[in-house]
Amino acid sequence: MILAENLVKEFTRPKRVEGRFSALRSFFSTDTVTTCAVDDISLRIDDGEIVGYLGPNGAGKSTTIKMLTGILVPTAGHIEVEGIVPWKDRRANARSIGAVFGQRTQLWTDLPLRESFELIAKLYGLDPVDYRRSLETFVDLLEMGPFLDTAVRSLSLGQRMRGDIVAAMLYRPPVLYLDEPTVGLDVVAKARIRDFIAEQNRTEGTTVLLTTHDIADVEQLAHRVVIIDEGRILYDGGLDSLRARYAPFREIVISAPAVPEDIDIAGLALTRLVPAGDELRATFRFDPAELPAPAAIGRLTGALEITDLASREPNVEDVIRRIYTDRGVKA
Repeated sequence: MILAENLVKEFTRPKRVEGRFSALRSFFSTDTVTTCAVDDISLRIDDGEIVGYLGPNGAGKSTTIKMLTGILVPTAGHIEVEGIVPWKDRRANARSIGAVFGQRTQLWTDLPLRESFELIAKLYGLDPVDYRRSLETFVDLLEMGPFLDTAVRSLSLGQRMRGDIVAAMLYRPPVLYLDEPTVGLDVVAKARIRDFIAEQNRTEGTTVLLTTHDIADVEQLAHRVVIIDEGRILYDGGLDSLRARYAPFREIVISAPAVPEDIDIAGLALTRLVPAGDELRATFRFDPAELPAPAAIGRLTGALEITDLASREPNVEDVIRRIYTDRGVKA
């Protein structure tokens, strides 16, 4: 469905000259500075996959999506989306993809939301019956009925984002690019959008490439993540494999009246100790390959007077932060 091979995108700008009359001297200077935003990325996404495309700000995520949509032309490398080279045939590519950029809208701000949808339907030559059927389905799934006739500029951010996602899906594209689709939304709006994306993937087989800083989006939607930084891929694989590589441990959180800071329990390491009302809350870390969870719990209950206990896997956000720090993947 989506194929990128040895993808490179470089941006060149004039080099600024320091000193007196720097602006004028920079204008006439022929020296340039080249920045590599995407550096030799190869990526394959199959039909029906939902892939989380993650990285810190400036990692190259949006640049990659803009090349996949045909907005930018690669400096080097090859791209195909549904067998189409995006930047060579932008019209055909536009009919195969939907794109939502969380920071900007594709709707007409002065028009009611319904009229924006009607214009999009005409632009893509949708059959009126198919259009009405699709719109009714989407309005129902995203609970958009109360504000369908409201001008886009008067919508809340969550309402506008739902409108943008419907605008990208009205013509049933097989590929959907989502660039920060839940940025700034409350928990209710996020849940609606996540449920809608999952439903379209399940019923229509829509292939989704999702960039986000909200790890909950990835945990609830994607089974595969691609992590990039400084334009290079650091990791490409499943969430479970990600945890196994970067955080091969589990944690047990307990509440107890007393927990000595120098407590020594074989196979368990105290990583955090904080007050919690009249008690203390302590976090212990252990390696399940060396110490099974039941044995770890047994050792804790034998050493401490525990009033509450919970076992948990490493937080995915912490795992990804560790990858950014290491700048690489374990062999």
